[in-house]
Amino acid sequence: MPAGPKHEKVWLTVYAPPYFGGSPVATIPATRPEAAIGRVVEVTLYDLLKLDPSQYVIKLYFQIEKVDGNNAYTRYKGHEYTVEYLNSLIRRGTSMVNLIHDYRTKDGLDIRVYVVAFTQYRINTSRKHAIRMIAHNVLQARIPEMTLGQYAQEAVLGKLASEIYNEAKKIAVLRHVGIKKTKLLTKLEDRPPLELPYQVQGGPAPQEPAAPG
Repeated sequence: MPAGPKHEKVWLTVYAPPYFGGSPVATIPATRPEAAIGRVVEVTLYDLLKLDPSQYVIKLYFQIEKVDGNNAYTRYKGHEYTVEYLNSLIRRGTSMVNLIHDYRTKDGLDIRVYVVAFTQYRINTSRKHAIRMIAHNVLQARIPEMTLGQYAQEAVLGKLASEIYNEAKKIAVLRHVGIKKTKLLTKLEDRPPLELPYQVQGGPAPQEPAAPG
């Protein structure tokens, strides 16, 4: 039986969202441009900012939502610490405090936020609960006032973590507070369309990360 016709792949340039500079971050093949919609591209914070090699410890995920010609445009899908980095923060004789909670951004997108705090010394259950409540109160007050893009910048670059740290340090001596992971929960078909064309290779670049707590 003769082989069917071969379809040549097209190569698409994938752009970061405008709130992360709007620059090209990957080139991917696709059987046809529309087939790339929904695909997720992984980059590190260092790939975007090129400021400090330590930024390799944060992975970001951008999901393709729009293709125009050979250009693919994305939305922030989430981020997370690398496993190696998270493991390096764990030490004996200290406590780890976790908060996992869902919030809705100003532009109506649902996200799941994972906060982690590491103390200098071991603390009791009541202090852990107090730190969780501080983290939740900060996020509950701030996230509904931010678009997804604004949240992504402040979460990845450490601004939200710094706000949590400044309040939680009143409860215990802390050596690290961070938003270790975020997931965008709203399904692709339920999100508002991307506004195109957005400015690329010259859009607003992220600020330098806040000093870690």
